[in-house]
Amino acid sequence: MQLLSPATVSPASAAGRRCANAVLDGLPPVMWFIRCQMRQQRTGELTVPQFRALALVDRYPTASLSLVAEHLGSSQPSASRLIDGLVIRGFVTRKQCDQDRRQVKLALTARGKVILDKARDAARDNVARELAGVSEADRETVEQAMRVLQEAFPPQSCGLLNSSNTTT
Repeated sequence: MQLLSPATVSPASAAGRRCANAVLDGLPPVMWFIRCQMRQQRTGELTVPQFRALALVDRYPTASLSLVAEHLGSSQPSASRLIDGLVIRGFVTRKQCDQDRRQVKLALTARGKVILDKARDAARDNVARELAGVSEADRETVEQAMRVLQEAFPPQSCGLLNSSNTTT
């Protein structure tokens, strides 16, 4: 792969790189704060990876173990153990896929939905407290920026969702 020299970067690319730098610099501290808050709020209920797995299964009710592993950045056996623990605790169900018996469909139980909502509410309250000192105009800017990022980076953009990761 050939690298471009700074002289060949177009103004649009330079603006894109400035924006990318802002995203790369801005998001990690926010995610770190959320992770710290999740760790402090949990009362033995959920680890951060379990919370992330529940949130994924909530968003994609036909998620596969492969999708969970990819989302968590873990191996499939690790994701399987994590899901096993959530199944044992009654937060998630596993069902064989009728089309491919090697695949399983994951779904939240009512209990899983309650615990996920409780964890989300606590995280949301803590983030809201941190943002309370930010001006209304800046909060609106952040909301708009988050909508832009969600549209710019759909799950499909990195191959997270494909037919082998979800079942229909």
